Amino acid sequence: MPKEIWLLVIATTINVTGGSFLWPLNTIYMHNELGKSLAFAGFILMFNQGANIVGNLIGGTLFDRYSAYKTILYGTILSAVAAVALSFYHSSVVAYAILLVLIGFGSGITWPVMYAMAGSLWPEGGRRTFNAIYVAQNLGVALGATIGGYIASISFDYIFMANAILFVVFFFIVLFTFKDFDNARDRQMHTSVIEQRGEIKDKSAFVSLLVLCSGFLVVWIAYTQWQATIAPYTQDLGIPLEQYSTLWAINGFLIVFSQPLIKWITGKVTSVKAHIYIGTVIMIISFLIAMFARDFTMFAVAMVILTLGEVLMWPAFPTLANELAPKGRSGFYQGLVNSIAAVGRMIGPVLGGFIVDTTNMEVLFYVVIALLFIPFVTTTIFERFGKGEGEKQTN
Repeated sequence: MPKEIWLLVIATTINVTGGSFLWPLNTIYMHNELGKSLAFAGFILMFNQGANIVGNLIGGTLFDRYSAYKTILYGTILSAVAAVALSFYHSSVVAYAILLVLIGFGSGITWPVMYAMAGSLWPEGGRRTFNAIYVAQNLGVALGATIGGYIASISFDYIFMANAILFVVFFFIVLFTFKDFDNARDRQMHTSVIEQRGEIKDKSAFVSLLVLCSGFLVVWIAYTQWQATIAPYTQDLGIPLEQYSTLWAINGFLIVFSQPLIKWITGKVTSVKAHIYIGTVIMIISFLIAMFARDFTMFAVAMVILTLGEVLMWPAFPTLANELAPKGRSGFYQGLVNSIAAVGRMIGPVLGGFIVDTTNMEVLFYVVIALLFIPFVTTTIFERFGKGEGEKQTN
């Protein structure tokens, strides 16, 4: 890989490691330490993800029209300043909520540019370019969750300090090593959903994409329960905080080390739509196990199964979107897929928190399992009516 890609990989790992100190524990902190309901915690996380979506749109627009380096720098400055402030003012609910939203907004500005720059700097790398960033992200998740759980078991104060320190380190990496990245920028790498929404001429492929993405939305609503409601549930069961964080370490490391297995499976089962069907079944099994889990071992088993479903299913949606996209619309379609995922991350914590606050965890598990049958329906509809639409359409 080129040196610039290695810099992006290192920066990504550091940034995600810092974020992973905090994001798996947000709900636990707001619920257990600040004494807020799960619905309230979910509401704050919804605003965090909403700010992230807005940041994505702004970051992409600035990348197209301004400067990749300055866009990343400004987003990083905002995130770093908010993270440092959070290390001092996390005991106030109002300050915590505002700063979490600012971190989401700053990170939202940064990430689309990171991905776009990766493609610009090493266009011949193809899938390898983005796979390197994907692996770096999950390595950061594994490291951050592993270390963060043990730090939080000592004191949450140290979690916020560690998060701030790594955001500052990421800022200095951007400041001193990303300066020349503008020279390699391809202004066509990013396509804004807002900019292209008025240019859709034949809506058949777009409708097919929306049908497919409705299933993706449901999958994300279910997946976020591991952070939003299952997290405090493990605390109620008496599972130590560091063991809950270990679950995310298992998730991150398994994603990295399961790649050969997934490559073998996808080689045997070549239908991308079949990956969604199989991945959804695997996820349902993981939630069934989690519903009856009462100790760390059973939650770990559920997480392993969940992760296998995740790595099989997650790439399927953008792959199908890419196949469906008419010529010149692939960026727009990928942007929509990413936005749908973010909407799922917004809705999931609020919906899950409301269900648990008004009923109990058992009801939530039943609701989640029922929802996970929706992707079977949407993918079947897509399979019957969406096949080949992308090839039929042109600008």
